[in-house]
Amino acid sequence: MRRICVFCGSSPGSRPEYGAAAEEMGAELGRRNIGLVYGGGNVGLMAIIADSVLRAGGEAQGVIPEHLMAREVGHRGLTKLHVVRSMHERKALMADLSDAFVALPGGFGTLEEFCEVVTWTQLGLHAKPCGVLNVLGYYSPLLAMFDHAVEERFLKPENRALVIARESPADLLQALEEWSPVQVEKWLSRETR
Repeated sequence: MRRICVFCGSSPGSRPEYGAAAEEMGAELGRRNIGLVYGGGNVGLMAIIADSVLRAGGEAQGVIPEHLMAREVGHRGLTKLHVVRSMHERKALMADLSDAFVALPGGFGTLEEFCEVVTWTQLGLHAKPCGVLNVLGYYSPLLAMFDHAVEERFLKPENRALVIARESPADLLQALEEWSPVQVEKWLSRETR
């Protein structure tokens, strides 16, 4: 893996452990010589991970839409900052630049972006691993929802397994490196519904 896209909050969250986890993830990316691709912000967990990668001597590329750059939330100290027209362009470029995807704690944007790339893996639009850093159990309710979707037959167990969850950056990065895609036919016939 050359670069990992990290989705995370534009807020630091309510607990110092969230920022510490972003700091640790950035340092671990730097140690492994893996570049960061992220939303380009200079706020919240976004700024913490970008600054951590840069301090570790790593590459940090941001992708930010014009309307957010105009609000002066773009990080101006990155290796490269791509300014795009829309959120759609942002997500497409982030996906193109990345070999894997990770979600740190965050809100609607983080969840939406992460679920979209997992869906792209499920549909075979790319074959890139997707993982969540489950800091203080932040993602446990979401992971339980995915398990519930399997129980209710809205999600196949093989597709549920597309979401890797670990509690430490080192363990998560190792799991992403070891991941290999599994071909699963998503569509069900009328008989198997």
